[in-house]
Amino acid sequence: MSLLRLFFIFLQIGFFSIGGGYAVIPMISQEVVSSQHWLSAQEFTDIITISQMTPGPLAVNTSTFVGMRVAGIYGALCATMGCISIGVIIAYGIYHIFQRFSSSPIFMEILKGLKAGSLGLIMAAAAIIVSLAFFKEGKIAIKAVQIPAILIFLLILFISRKWKANPIVLMMLSGIMGIMFYL
Repeated sequence: MSLLRLFFIFLQIGFFSIGGGYAVIPMISQEVVSSQHWLSAQEFTDIITISQMTPGPLAVNTSTFVGMRVAGIYGALCATMGCISIGVIIAYGIYHIFQRFSSSPIFMEILKGLKAGSLGLIMAAAAIIVSLAFFKEGKIAIKAVQIPAILIFLLILFISRKWKANPIVLMMLSGIMGIMFYL
């Protein structure tokens, strides 16, 4: 496993990850699970779960964990630097463009299109996460349904919407319920 290869794969992910966060999950999954076979679908889901629980942007956390898993500490550094390099450069450029064209109606319409596209990517990521969380090995079939996972999801969704509970508390509660249901 070449560290340079790891860097360039995450550089590519960083370059094409418009929308960030959950929108980049399908792209990372495609590379690290389907194309490179560095991780299994279950390992990738576990890394996404851990990335959500740790502070910082999801794509950066995920790239760090994937790099660490694949090539140790240097892999984590290479994957993380690859993931953020293009984003930093593009953000700097977009800041200046936005300052110049923020009053342009065409520019505002472009932003609306980007928002809609980002939402589509987020929904694609949600579909991947749902299949991996609710079905054994992500294989959608009645026999593979994980009822405890669905119950935990519904309870956390209800508590979150009803009482606007702290996400950290909800994640801890989810972990406790996972222990209760799955042991």
